[in-house]
Amino acid sequence: MIAPQTIEQITNRIDIIDVVGEFVKLKKRGANYLGLCPFHNEKTPSFTVSPSKEIYKCFGCGKSGNTITFLMEHEKYSYAEALKWLAQRYNIEIQETEVSDETRTIQQAAESLHVLNNFAQKFFTEQLLQTEEGQSHALTYLEERGYDEKIITHFQLGYNPQSRNAFATAALQNQFNKEVLLKSGLLVERNPASSAGREELFDNYRGRIIFPIHNNTGKIIGFGARVIGKADRAPKYINTPENEIYIKSKILYGSYFARHSIDKNNECLLVEGYTDVISLHQAGIDNVVASGGTSLTTDQLRIVKKYTNNLTIIYDGDAAGVKAAMRGLDMALEEGLNVKLVLIPDNEDPDSYVKKVGADAFKSFIAANKKDFILFQLDVLLKEAGDDITKKKEAVNQVAESLSKLNRAEDFTRRQAYIHECAAALKIDESGLINLVNKFIHDKVAKEEKKQAAPISGLEETATAEEDKTALLFHPDEAQEKSVLRVLLEYGLNQWDDDHTIAQHIFKELEQFSFDNPDMAFLYNTYRNYYEMGLQPSAKTLLYNEDERIRSLVVNVTLFPFELSQRWDEKLENIQVSNVDNSSKDVAMSLSYFKLHKIKKMFEQNQQDIEKSTNWDETRQLMEVHRYLKGIEREITQQLGTVILK
Repeated sequence: MIAPQTIEQITNRIDIIDVVGEFVKLKKRGANYLGLCPFHNEKTPSFTVSPSKEIYKCFGCGKSGNTITFLMEHEKYSYAEALKWLAQRYNIEIQETEVSDETRTIQQAAESLHVLNNFAQKFFTEQLLQTEEGQSHALTYLEERGYDEKIITHFQLGYNPQSRNAFATAALQNQFNKEVLLKSGLLVERNPASSAGREELFDNYRGRIIFPIHNNTGKIIGFGARVIGKADRAPKYINTPENEIYIKSKILYGSYFARHSIDKNNECLLVEGYTDVISLHQAGIDNVVASGGTSLTTDQLRIVKKYTNNLTIIYDGDAAGVKAAMRGLDMALEEGLNVKLVLIPDNEDPDSYVKKVGADAFKSFIAANKKDFILFQLDVLLKEAGDDITKKKEAVNQVAESLSKLNRAEDFTRRQAYIHECAAALKIDESGLINLVNKFIHDKVAKEEKKQAAPISGLEETATAEEDKTALLFHPDEAQEKSVLRVLLEYGLNQWDDDHTIAQHIFKELEQFSFDNPDMAFLYNTYRNYYEMGLQPSAKTLLYNEDERIRSLVVNVTLFPFELSQRWDEKLENIQVSNVDNSSKDVAMSLSYFKLHKIKKMFEQNQQDIEKSTNWDETRQLMEVHRYLKGIEREITQQLGTVILK
């Protein structure tokens, strides 16, 4: 285990904007930063990061936490691996305590796969560059394809020898677990004819060029393996099967190497294959990624959108390439991307074409042949329809449905321009096309509303509860409890007066009151216990507590979707709104409203007891309670200068 002193060093050095900004494109909004949530699909940013509180929260899906939990959730790291990632980033030396056998046995599968993949990459690269078989068979083939050693090393390419168990032998000798080896897809288990029923492990990628696949931090999450030369019966490519760290629909090959260039150029070039990416990088065109030959997915498009809104898809110019491009259109529009299309001519692909014409000519060709995606679709549909009335009607409907995907407020002008141009090309009335587009929009909204209104089955309800077990939702009546805990966490260690801290003042004021929400009560008691033990609890220290429940509660209590802009001080002359210490007023107001809320509930309960009472003495006592509560209420409202809560 990592020593507590090291953990403290790491948490003191953490810059949450620096770390989260590695994965999410953030823009400053007041005191906080805002971006598109990396944990769910959204068009309008609701993912908020607070540098002062060192926490993040998505007000769309409810995901929240600190820098460490972000890495654990986003990169599938274990707690220890997230700390090690941060330690490496901030050049902090890791000091570890003894690791128990139990801790070793419960290491997450994701961490094991990362370690195995790292070992495998080094093995394959060594086989390619330092063995006679690799150099004569694989390296020669790559060089003949036009790849130099610099680009081969950059992308960490490798080779799996033709021997049936070269990698299996090396992995087992290094004590890698059989279950993890099979899960990784690097090995397969088969029953050879000579084994008399005994299962053996064989290399799955033998005799193939190996392409490591990296996540956005450079960790190897899987591999692609290509046959050398033309494939006969065997598939041309074999890819890692899906597991804890490799989900094909969420991966863009080359994104780790291209992310900075995409951001700098404000454009992402999307191709199909590994070799397309490598050849373009070698030619100096490095803002390029690949979809891996599969249909584009929403998750892949969202990776692009982290860095830019401008996507240029470069596909082969054959019929298959055109169809592949068309499949990604609607999803790209829904994600708000500005999409252009380039088709490579003469039955070439980006890999072969850039080698044929050179880097400069390739760049010029891309710049001169970018086609607007919607207008390209329209052109294809019209050519297919010809004079066929039925097909032309289908084309109108398909174009209208695509245009309906541009349904954000900021897309209105863009959609109207498309409608004008498409109506002219289709030779139909513009108002008719507008009505058809609106119909598709309304139908989609109605469908979504119906889906949201549908009752949830017991099975779905259980699954949802399991997914959201750490997402804490508070009833509006509990706002006062949340407010008291917020001021306790933010100001508790500050002085209330000469003799008491704000925490001590709050403890004293709440002696006769309790929290109705069990989570709020738990957090309050946790804070008080730590305080009375002589510790210094605060939002920051509790944010890195080992208890996930405490961390989640702290985030939900302290982070809000809206922050008071510091520019109010500029707008309101002679009045300081934000740049002033309002902690005492904040505490007093929070406590007063908390008490008023509790007294209101006491009134309601007392009134019910009076109505049910059949004994005069009991009724008289209840009336005394009523007057007593009224007196407290009047005193608090006079201090607040407000009206009694209804």
